[in-house]
Amino acid sequence: MATPHNRAEKGDFAPTVLMPGDPLRAKFIAENFLESPRLVTDVRNMLGYTGTYHGTPVSVMGAGMGMPSIGIYSHELYSFYGVEKIIRVGSAGSISEDCKVHDIVLAEGACTNSAFASQFRLGGTFAPIADFGLLHDAYDNAQTAGLQVKVGNVLSSDTFYSDDEHANNGWIRMGVLCVEMEAAALYMEAARLRKKALAILTISDEILTGVELDSKARETSFTDMMELALSLV
Repeated sequence: MATPHNRAEKGDFAPTVLMPGDPLRAKFIAENFLESPRLVTDVRNMLGYTGTYHGTPVSVMGAGMGMPSIGIYSHELYSFYGVEKIIRVGSAGSISEDCKVHDIVLAEGACTNSAFASQFRLGGTFAPIADFGLLHDAYDNAQTAGLQVKVGNVLSSDTFYSDDEHANNGWIRMGVLCVEMEAAALYMEAARLRKKALAILTISDEILTGVELDSKARETSFTDMMELALSLV
């Protein structure tokens, strides 16, 4: 069952997988939130673990940076390992005055400047969206936990360092909340394979103001997002 990117065997992954971009964040989640976590893959140091959360099996695995990377890992998890739900737990840069550092965003939809959808040979523009059941439950669980979350559109960008200094202006005008680099590909893979996906994001920096968290804080401080994602297992 192993693939070129994953040494796990059939049955090593739980039906639900949390996917941070950073493999060290996957390690942090496994060691701090899961019961009896075990390493099931470490190909290219993209760490994946399986354990239980309040007795329910759950896995966590890094996805890397960008749509091609999460496209590979999510496709293999859905197609070869029997995974039904992938919940991205990642960071994002705010482009909305309503989203501040440490705020949580539920990505209802994921706009993109990528050509990732061209492989599907569609006759128009595909709108990548979250699974409604996961989105609904995440919002309800956040309210119960007293977490203030924002729900709306995000931008999955192919570029981190853009040559166009005005690249975000149009998305800001359209009310997009934040920029990240993976959700649209995840949503497209889930749609194509009839699976479920949701991106839960924590704002790590405010692009409009310059306020930002350092790399260590991004790795270990997003515990509210992690607990919210685990409530969906």
